[in-house]
Amino acid sequence: MKLPKLKHYKWWLRVGFYSLFLLAGQTVATLLGRLYYDQGGNSKWMATFVQSAGFPILLPLLFFFSPSKISTAITPLNTSSAKPPPLSTLAFLYFAFGLLLAGDNLMYSYGLLYLPVSTYSLLCATQLAFNALFSYFLNSQKFTALIFNSLILLTLSASLLAVNSDSENTTGIPKGKYVIGFLCTLGASAAYSLYLSLVQLSFQRVIKIETFSAVLDMQIYPAFVATCGCVVGLFASGEWKTLGEEMKNYKKGRVSYMMTLIWTAVTWQISSVAMLGLIFEVSSLFCNVISTLALPVVPILAVVFFHDKMDGVKVMALLLAIWGFLSYIYQHYLDDSKSKVDKTSADEASGAGAVTEIC
Repeated sequence: MKLPKLKHYKWWLRVGFYSLFLLAGQTVATLLGRLYYDQGGNSKWMATFVQSAGFPILLPLLFFFSPSKISTAITPLNTSSAKPPPLSTLAFLYFAFGLLLAGDNLMYSYGLLYLPVSTYSLLCATQLAFNALFSYFLNSQKFTALIFNSLILLTLSASLLAVNSDSENTTGIPKGKYVIGFLCTLGASAAYSLYLSLVQLSFQRVIKIETFSAVLDMQIYPAFVATCGCVVGLFASGEWKTLGEEMKNYKKGRVSYMMTLIWTAVTWQISSVAMLGLIFEVSSLFCNVISTLALPVVPILAVVFFHDKMDGVKVMALLLAIWGFLSYIYQHYLDDSKSKVDKTSADEASGAGAVTEIC
């Protein structure tokens, strides 16, 4: 009886660590991305490149965590009968996900460049609704009143924060570029949500390997494809010619320019691995809920690091996000309690049946 309980607590511990790393990684990466643009960065392909180029830091983990060492669970799969998918199938998945990530990251970069911060944040919040739709059709996600409550609260939180933003300035943005930024951000939110649902579907239907190394593979190989695509785009667009001048004119200096890009790449990788871990352990919708929770956290840290103004609306947005997060966690607690009761009843029924047969 102690072993299943210990395994249960370890599962909650893993989910807690993944959630913490996702929140920290995404928050820091977003702040560093804003710092890059605020201090003179202007390359869309470079901003896209750093979102996937940090994957080499994960290679030591790939060698350290072998499938025989770390075993986790997403669904009750029968690992003894599950055969590894063909190499060609894995290669196709990694290549397709890599191209999807590259396009998604590029659209986000265009949106952040051409849109006011408020509009950009509001459109990014729509990824939760997109993911709920994709999860329903692709992952058979069940919706309850608590889940709907969580989705509404988190969307309201991000929307409230976006509407309250006082940093937007549309006077210097041409109408054509504004429309491009709007469509790109909306498309990126939909593409990112589709990516999360497809990753969950791949773990459940194709990969079927319950190891942490499978999570690392799903991050490293698509990131490699996405990075190669960004390098091609960087040279094809001619933006590589302006990088030297951009670094020279960076307000905080060349060293700060390089450190901003490096740490942006590192934090995005931390965030991505945590994101895949949550998909692996729970679901893509839960991962998106945690990701949306980070949106109101950014202005709190911006007060500390960028001396932004804090007001009651931002505090309200944070409280709504926490409420929505707790609502979703409570639903998982209820589901977990119900599954334990059902399992206990099944065990008692099987035990009673065995006693009857003996008698």
